[in-house]
Amino acid sequence: MASNPNLSSLGEFGFISRISAATRPGAGVVTGIGDDAAVTALTPGMQLLTSTDMLLENVHFRCSWHDPYRLGRKSLAVSISDIAAMGGIPRWCLLSLGIPKDAALGFMDDFTRGFLDMAAEHNVSLIGGDTCRSGNGLVISVTIMGEQVPKRIIRRTGARPGDEIWVTGTLGDAALGLRLLEEGKLKDGFGQFITRLLDPTPRTEVGQFLAESGLVTSMIDISDGLLADFGHIAEQSGVGGQLNLAALPISSAFRAISEGFSQFPYHLALSGGEDYELAFTASPNNNEKITSLMKNSGIDATPVGIVSSLPGVTVLCPDGSSYIPPTPGFNHF
Repeated sequence: MASNPNLSSLGEFGFISRISAATRPGAGVVTGIGDDAAVTALTPGMQLLTSTDMLLENVHFRCSWHDPYRLGRKSLAVSISDIAAMGGIPRWCLLSLGIPKDAALGFMDDFTRGFLDMAAEHNVSLIGGDTCRSGNGLVISVTIMGEQVPKRIIRRTGARPGDEIWVTGTLGDAALGLRLLEEGKLKDGFGQFITRLLDPTPRTEVGQFLAESGLVTSMIDISDGLLADFGHIAEQSGVGGQLNLAALPISSAFRAISEGFSQFPYHLALSGGEDYELAFTASPNNNEKITSLMKNSGIDATPVGIVSSLPGVTVLCPDGSSYIPPTPGFNHF
């Protein structure tokens, strides 16, 4: 093999072998990469959770912004977040790639390294996938599988009128990072916003803590924005909700940089998306228990609204008037 091989010289199976050599066996993996199908064994008493995500160049990411290492990390992180949103334990993943003919091997190696580092951080095993040539940019498809005891699986369907609406962490930093990139306003001190966008942290442990507590009635991860994503809970649960702008958890750095905008950009925290925090509902009777649980988890959580019996989700300004964001959230179509 040449000392600096390219993708063409390696070929499809050479590249797959390169990925396989970097993987490590994990819990429940009977047969991993290399056979016609992977074989895994569920932990006794658990049910299987499965989700899939597709990322397209120039739709979900731009290679001019996303370095390959962090692109690899994010490609898996957004899928792990789906398992976290149901209180599950992530276990195995499949990675399929459509790769442009002119893609550099170094780029793909760094992408793979980032993907596998994220997998290692969350005890996820890469057990297979596929590769092919793409005629129009890099295509990334990830299938994630996890498991959980049936009674601990948290769905979108359990919210009840009177429940409080909570969110973990802070909202809006990733959307602000995207705006800064789009406007070319990259300066010292803006790194945390770019990191939130390019290298999100799935709330795996928090999701499991909440699942084990039995205090949560519904949950979802915030990928398209709180307003849109809580709207999914409302629709699936047959309820509505009221969100309070003044209660939204916004980082001090976000507030500081937002002083340069003509109006405080609440819509970035409400509808910007890419936060990959968790939104969940719970009875107000459990407020203190949830506060204590979140303190022990090391991640803040904030009540931001109330589930209502009337359909639809409304947003209130601090003065009690209604707030209408420029967009309700991300939508491909």
